[in-house]
Amino acid sequence: MQLPARLSVDTAAAWPLPSVAREAGPLVVDASPLVDFDSAALAVLLQLRRQADAAGRGFALQGAAPKLVQLAQLYGVAALLGLPAADAQGAAA
Repeated sequence: MQLPARLSVDTAAAWPLPSVAREAGPLVVDASPLVDFDSAALAVLLQLRRQADAAGRGFALQGAAPKLVQLAQLYGVAALLGLPAADAQGAAA
């Protein structure tokens, strides 16, 4: 599934979360369209992760922009989303 270009506090409530229970295999979320987002995008991604877990599916986030990775690290949820932890990026720099 693909995320919209804008996912913020103002738009997240209007974006319909798809039902992930109907399909098999891991839920692959494409974050590459995201250009305007805030912490609400993390809330949506975490909700999708919870739904995938509840349905017995895996979860994979692809195309995460550096800003999204940094935001997830700041909030301490990078590992939950399959993104590199802040320590790992700091060690590589």
